[in-house]
Formats: sequence, structure tokens, C-alpha cells
Amino acid sequence: MKNIEDKIKEVIDTLRPFLINDGGNIEFVKYENNIVYIQMMGACSNCEMLDLTLKEGIEVAIKEEVPEVKEVINLKDMA
Repeated sequence: MKNIEDKIKEVIDTLRPFLINDGGNIEFVKYENNIVYIQMMGACSNCEMLDLTLKEGIEVAIKEEVPEVKEVINLKDMA
């Protein structure tokens, strides 16, 4: 059986081609306390649509597959 981190990485891998297509990328950083930490890269890192992409795209997709996840945080937002 896959662990939660593996499931999260699988979802991210399915989303990655769409982000690469727009000149960006996404990297899984860590999962702790039911929060997924990611790093948006390339064009995605300073796109004005980043918050929408993150909350309504990436977070929704991950929560659908991994209900244990409460939130997805882009580490650049925390800097």
C-alpha cells in the first residue's frame, strides 16, 4: 500500500505537464501535520494566477486523492 507522501507525489506528477506547458513547474518539498509544502518554479513562481492555481487546482486535486491533506502551501509564500 502506498503511503500518503507517495500518493501526493503521484498527484503532483499528473499536474506537472500542465504547469510545464505554461513554462512553470512544481516540486514536492515535504508533508507534515497534514500540510503539503511545495515549491512553484519557473513561470509559475511569480504568475498572477498562482494563488488560484494553487488553491483551486493543485490543492483540490491533492485533497481529492488524499483526504488527509488539509492544505497545500507554496514555500515561496512563507519567505
